Amino acid sequence: MERNEISLHEVKVYRVFKEHSKAWLTHKDIAKISELNERTVRAHTLRLVRSGVLDQAELFPAHRYRLSQKADKRNKGYMQRLLEADTIFASVPV
Repeated sequence: MERNEISLHEVKVYRVFKEHSKAWLTHKDIAKISELNERTVRAHTLRLVRSGVLDQAELFPAHRYRLSQKADKRNKGYMQRLLEADTIFASVPV
């Protein structure tokens, strides 16, 4: 189920992927870059995968994630809200 609200933490996770669009990142990588708790990062990457924004590679010992090139096509409405939230939160650094 998709939510309408987009949090600052969700935007911070998205910004990491926007800035590292070609890279496959682990939760630890994302947490380090975004300065968020790893548990928070896990919750938001799951949400972004389910929304079609991120691609997921199920690898051992840690799954990897990257920004999907098809995000706009998979979930246009959510992507528009996410980009709008990114603009609104623009004054908040990653």
